[in-house]
Amino acid sequence: MEKLAIVVPCYNEEEVLKIASEALRGVLDDLIRKGKIAEDSFILFVNDGSKDRTWELIEEEHQAHPVQVCGVKLAGNVGHQFALTAGLITAMDLSDVTVSIDADLQDDVAVIEEMIDKFHNGCDIVYGVRKERKTDTFFKRTTAQGFYKVMEMMGVKTVYNHADFRLMSKRAVEQFSKYQETNLFLRGMMPLIGYQTDCVYYDRKERVAGESKYPLKKMLALAFNGISSFSVKPISMILGSGVIIVLLSILAAIYALISYCTGHVVPGWTSLILSIWFLGGIQLMAVGLVGQYIGKIYIEVKHRPRYNIEKVLK
Repeated sequence: MEKLAIVVPCYNEEEVLKIASEALRGVLDDLIRKGKIAEDSFILFVNDGSKDRTWELIEEEHQAHPVQVCGVKLAGNVGHQFALTAGLITAMDLSDVTVSIDADLQDDVAVIEEMIDKFHNGCDIVYGVRKERKTDTFFKRTTAQGFYKVMEMMGVKTVYNHADFRLMSKRAVEQFSKYQETNLFLRGMMPLIGYQTDCVYYDRKERVAGESKYPLKKMLALAFNGISSFSVKPISMILGSGVIIVLLSILAAIYALISYCTGHVVPGWTSLILSIWFLGGIQLMAVGLVGQYIGKIYIEVKHRPRYNIEKVLK
């Protein structure tokens, strides 16, 4: 019987941690009772440098349930994607299959059983996909859907309406561990692994307690990181824009020359100033975009550790 590890990245989740622990322990008990997972399956909470009592609560849960609840304490706040990676890599040597889920319980824990069933049928990766986004605000729903469409246009493979709620077999996690880049975007990396995949669908719920740890700023940063980490099309688009602007400039020069020769010159500087501003803006945008790519190369070539583990509760 396979040993399951449920990996839960946590950042300032003291309001919801005990609720999440109880719900996930209930899932483990149910799956063990049905004979679908091993009796020593466990939950692995990853504390991502929380500033509240999250780690203290993880320790309390571990003391109360030493077999079912384990913990990893990172030395500092490294971000959701790195914390999730730390949990997956740690769980890789301790389990046969992992399920990653956020602590806010907006993802439906009831479909974990369906994920396990698909795993037993030969799937190495099972994606949790939202049926719809009724619980999201209009702005978040619109921007999220736009993000997936932009990613598709850029040639990045992602699963539509999938976040980081997924099942991975041991060999899938082992393959993922070979991807050593620092600019992580797990939703785009998982399809690169290959192997047999499938999806389960669920209705996303309201957050049980606390506040979202992904405000607009972080959402935009994640979106840009996903695009720039997997596609060079933005640079190609800027090159194409530059070619178009050059052609338009040649046409404008021909028009100006004809106007000068025919004596139909209209005095004024507005068009000139607007042209300078427009071209200057395009140039600054192009330089900034190329600079972002160079910055990512700079970060990658340092090969610094992506996270430091301070303590592990097994």
